[in-house]
Amino acid sequence: VSRVVYNGKRSGGPRSPGAGSEIFTPAHEENVRFIYEAWQCVERDLRSQMGSERGLVEEYVEKMPNPSLKAFKPVDLGDLKRRNTQDAKKS
Repeated sequence: VSRVVYNGKRSGGPRSPGAGSEIFTPAHEENVRFIYEAWQCVERDLRSQMGSERGLVEEYVEKMPNPSLKAFKPVDLGDLKRRNTQDAKKS
């Protein structure tokens, strides 16, 4: 499973769009960096509490799951984007 990782570099303005790519503003990059750093803290806390009884992070598990979500299957957004890009190139 691959995941998007922000490398911490920041440009002075929006990136120049390549073929089929999007423009990322400094505000967008700031939001991505914030989320990435916050998630790194969560992962660090999870790793540090391994073996301890109770830590800072708790996993949420519903006591009574919604029956209509029983057949739910997560979507691989990377795969979906690849398929949509390939479909757009075909047409």
